[in-house]
Amino acid sequence: MQRLGSQLGAGFTDGGLHPRFGTRNFVLALSGGVYLEVVEALDHPAVERAPFGRTVKARSEEGGGWLNWVVGVSDLEAIERRLGRSSAPGHRVRPDGYDLRWRQIGINETAQDRQLPWFIHWDSAKSEHPAAAGGKVNLELLDIAGERSVVTAFLGEDGTAALESLKVRWLDPSDNGGENGIVAAHFTTPLGVVVID
Repeated sequence: MQRLGSQLGAGFTDGGLHPRFGTRNFVLALSGGVYLEVVEALDHPAVERAPFGRTVKARSEEGGGWLNWVVGVSDLEAIERRLGRSSAPGHRVRPDGYDLRWRQIGINETAQDRQLPWFIHWDSAKSEHPAAAGGKVNLELLDIAGERSVVTAFLGEDGTAALESLKVRWLDPSDNGGENGIVAAHFTTPLGVVVID
């Protein structure tokens, strides 16, 4: 978190604990309603019970790096019907005492295929969104090893509309050691263009 903040010229804030998932996070609000999140798995039984906790722990045990990306959607029920299961409620109490609440789905698919995002629907007020304050850093581009057609099919109509506002350069997984997923993120910052891989 400190290394990323130093590279981007901006500081992360303590997001708090995710008690249901056995994780905690630190957040950097970017411009355009986007945020960057650093997540760690805690030494807590909830980590093994929750798909999100298990995925974070597994990525950490692999040495860390980009876990994945998340798409905010307004119609989570349509995605629940398509995936055939209910979303998982999440919440975290921020250090200021506010209980931030959301629902998420798709982490199981992401754990199997890292090019796929998962979905989030915010139940808390828009003014409390992690990127509500905005920031001086902008996410310009994501390099993702994978296939756009596979991702857009998974996203569906609502999610694909969200993807249109994000610049993605699709790379062949063979150029990424045969692995799908985020390869790098390009940011414009007060320090200039920064690429984090």
